[in-house]
Amino acid sequence: MASSAGRALAIPRLFPKKTPLPWLKPGVFVGCLAPIPVIVWRGATGRLAADPVASILNQFGYLALTLLMASLLCTPLKIAGGWSWGVRLRRMLGLFAFFYASLHFLTYLIVDQSLNLRAVFDDVTKRNFILVGFLALVTLIPLAITSTNGMVRRMGFVRWKRLHRLAYVAGCLGALHFIWRVKVDLREPAIFASILAAGLVLRGFDTVRKRRRKRRSSRAGAAAR
Repeated sequence: MASSAGRALAIPRLFPKKTPLPWLKPGVFVGCLAPIPVIVWRGATGRLAADPVASILNQFGYLALTLLMASLLCTPLKIAGGWSWGVRLRRMLGLFAFFYASLHFLTYLIVDQSLNLRAVFDDVTKRNFILVGFLALVTLIPLAITSTNGMVRRMGFVRWKRLHRLAYVAGCLGALHFIWRVKVDLREPAIFASILAAGLVLRGFDTVRKRRRKRRSSRAGAAAR
């Protein structure tokens, strides 16, 4: 009786664990694109910071890192809470992270450095935070190229999955880039680093658990023979 009453009074979940959410992908897609017109409008009306180029660079970089962390959290959320809907967004979030990371770099290359490749080379080789940011972008390139279903079929799922573990490398490099860029107020970079660390711990725990389960199944199968 009590359990029936509990079910009757249960509040519907906004993000149920397994129910299809047809609005989710289009909504996230629009949400990921929304910052572009906002940044353009603020730039056109002179509402950016005193240094507009630095402001745009910071916003694109922040968006790239935020979306990359969001994509890396999709699998840990499934492991911890069983929310499989997040996995459907992982590829889109990763591609948008690459998109904003590319805009971040292109703004630096074209607007900030005026296509002065020598100055860019000097920055990359002499300034550590720019080097790790550049490496994070380079790491994302093969992931973006191989993000299609066709590439999964060509590579084979096991090889494809192994390659896409580089996303965690890109996340570590992106977080380090943010930490070295900020230098003083490390509260926000620490949040990103903590999220990344929590995701890595959950993934590691899940890997160990699956291996133990596979080992037990193998032993049970051998004993049954």
